[in-house]
Amino acid sequence: MRRFLYLSLLLAIPGLVAAQTKTTQALAERYTESMSLFFYKNTPRMLNQTEDKEFDEMIKDIDKLRLLLIDKEKNFSAADYKRITGDYQKEAYEPIMTSRAQGRNFDIFLRETQGQTKGMVVLVNDSSSLYVLDIIGKISINNVTGLFNKLDQSSDISKKIKNFAERDERKKARKEEEDKDSDN
Repeated sequence: MRRFLYLSLLLAIPGLVAAQTKTTQALAERYTESMSLFFYKNTPRMLNQTEDKEFDEMIKDIDKLRLLLIDKEKNFSAADYKRITGDYQKEAYEPIMTSRAQGRNFDIFLRETQGQTKGMVVLVNDSSSLYVLDIIGKISINNVTGLFNKLDQSSDISKKIKNFAERDERKKARKEEEDKDSDN
């Protein structure tokens, strides 16, 4: 009887542990200089320093969120973006909405099982970066830009995002300084 119980538990564990999409994982591996942040069920609540009830309601059904930031300045083309959207669709994510806000394009993909939303992927695309929000759970479509803005405006996360975005400028400035020093 115990063997049956242990075997049952071992077989159930993979169904209980939800993983991020294969496409998001492949992107993180392909773009090794990308920045990846993980948020678990309680992490977004910690961002809500003002105890905003609307924000709590917005994030209540998110079990896990991965934010992946990809610098598009290096080896990223329109064809790459099209391939990424196709890869998400191959994983049974359906495109449900495209919008534009604050100079960024938002493409939202949804994965459902038996009428229940199991996951969402939000691609936030601007001229220099691709932000991938890979969500296990769900958020109202109307709140996607609000969630992104909250993550973007959170002081800790915002610092990391700005450091990531500005790192190429710092590298370029250091290289120019080194080139000046070597010329002298």
